[in-house]
Amino acid sequence: MSSFEDLQVWRRSKDLASKVILAIAPSKNYGLKDQMIRSAISVPSNIAEGAERKGTKEFANFISYSSGSCAELMTQIMIASDIGELDRAKADNFLAECREISKMLYGLRRSLHDSSSL
Repeated sequence: MSSFEDLQVWRRSKDLASKVILAIAPSKNYGLKDQMIRSAISVPSNIAEGAERKGTKEFANFISYSSGSCAELMTQIMIASDIGELDRAKADNFLAECREISKMLYGLRRSLHDSSSL
């Protein structure tokens, strides 16, 4: 990997963040909207920050932070859908993408741990 931009998980999480931000923008529920934006942005941001760190262990830690933010975003998407701030179909699509990103993060974290134990 030459750059975090080469990581498919970074590209997908960045795209998801952009879509979530646009979808929740009209909401007047400012607390929920702010939290959703922060967690959505945190997923690709932590991937990028970790990739720029020089140690594999540090990178793995940032992937863990990203995973946590992804789970946080999933919870917020569910709540936004439950209270009518986000269309159910759009929420389902976002949740499916979050699940895929979460799997990718798990795989990346596992490969980082495996490579650091060599």
